[in-house]
Amino acid sequence: MLALLALLTCVAPPVDAAVIDPYRPPACPWCAGNRGITYGTEPRTPVRAVLPGVVSFSGRVVDVAYVVVAVGDGRRLTYGGLEGVEVPVGARVSAGQTLGVSSTTVHFGVRRGATYEDPMSVLTGRTRARLVRLDGRRRPPSASIPCGSATAGPS
Repeated sequence: MLALLALLTCVAPPVDAAVIDPYRPPACPWCAGNRGITYGTEPRTPVRAVLPGVVSFSGRVVDVAYVVVAVGDGRRLTYGGLEGVEVPVGARVSAGQTLGVSSTTVHFGVRRGATYEDPMSVLTGRTRARLVRLDGRRRPPSASIPCGSATAGPS
């Protein structure tokens, strides 16, 4: 007999809205592109932390409010296009916690050092599933199951 053991690592996006401009890495450091994901939002839509971390920036750049959350693995997650901010610098935030509210768009970006990464790499979490034999015999190999999939037992 087999039992399914799974570790859930699904990650929710920062807003419930459609992507209107996907990640488009620039051809060069100063070239045009979209260094994150842009969502089309209704004004004052809650913007939530995608991963837990510590707020390293909270404020305005020109006329746009931003929150930057440093997560434990060296990445910084940027939330821009905010109308209002609810978290100060130094605050610890949990995944799903409201950081502020949107204007008509929200920009979500990921950086590791000076390198921009595709934010979908954070949002497309997967579960790590492992079938475990209850009779002590050798275990079958691990498998990954996409987030949102129904958990299926052995057939």
